Amino acid sequence: MRRTKRYKVEGANSLWKIYDTVPFLKVVKNFIVIQIARYTPFLPVKNWLYRTFLKMEVGKQTSFALMVMPDIMFPELIKVGNNSVIGYNTTILAHEYLIEEYRLGEVNIGDNVLIGANTTILPGVTIGDNAIVSAASLVNKDVPAGAFVGGNPIKIIYTKEEMEERRKKEGQRKPFV
Repeated sequence: MRRTKRYKVEGANSLWKIYDTVPFLKVVKNFIVIQIARYTPFLPVKNWLYRTFLKMEVGKQTSFALMVMPDIMFPELIKVGNNSVIGYNTTILAHEYLIEEYRLGEVNIGDNVLIGANTTILPGVTIGDNAIVSAASLVNKDVPAGAFVGGNPIKIIYTKEEMEERRKKEGQRKPFV
């Protein structure tokens, strides 16, 4: 279940009221910072930009691949743990502008999480520690710690326990240890 706060609007759809919900200059600043970060190949610089100008919580040694698109209006609602990888061209949304309302929700991505390329993460979800999200997925609900999920919308492919069993059979060590 996604945790979002709903705000009703009247008249035109909520996107027409965007600058009643977020200051114009904030969006301009965020747009510029995000565009610089999307093309920056230097991970420490990218994380510094996100922390300093967008007020995102970004853990140590977390990697945002090229073209990752954090929420342009409410990036401060995004938290990413330590040693996680956010894949190429992934979109992380903390807002939804709909016809009769808009919604805001925090996105919490745990430690040692792998997000595959071209994934979209919707507002109000938590992705647990050591989870894996396959490429081109739509994360529309919480992902349990240690699970392997994928699809549009996501489904659990392997639970944490099944992943541990697969690793034992394949002779792999525990992830990120």
